[in-house]
Amino acid sequence: QVQLVESGGGLMQAGGSLRLSCAASGRTFSRYTMAWFRQAPGKEREFVAAVSGSGTSRPYSSSVKGRFTISRDNAQNTVALQMSSLKPEDTAVYYCAADPRYGVILSTTAMGYDYWGQGTQVTVSS
Repeated sequence: QVQLVESGGGLMQAGGSLRLSCAASGRTFSRYTMAWFRQAPGKEREFVAAVSGSGTSRPYSSSVKGRFTISRDNAQNTVALQMSSLKPEDTAVYYCAADPRYGVILSTTAMGYDYWGQGTQVTVSS
């Protein structure tokens, strides 16, 4: 069982920056693929970014590429999402997700992740 706890959400004006963090349990965190998803009201949950266990693979959605950066610290069992140049359309609940299976292809869909955090609200005002 993997437990994920997000932090760092809040209210920000457009153009500003926020940093989200996710703390994970588990002794084999360095093998987990970690990802961030988001869900806006009335919309489906969508992929934002992911990072492989080694950190070498980091795909992003086209809507955030160049503005958001995902990173991980395997010594601290954490993954972060640095969000810059925020836009009102970035407003959503952001979820941290984990796929603990070792050696599988990194997924950009919600179905590829078994464990989820409770979510943290990010609101960007215009």
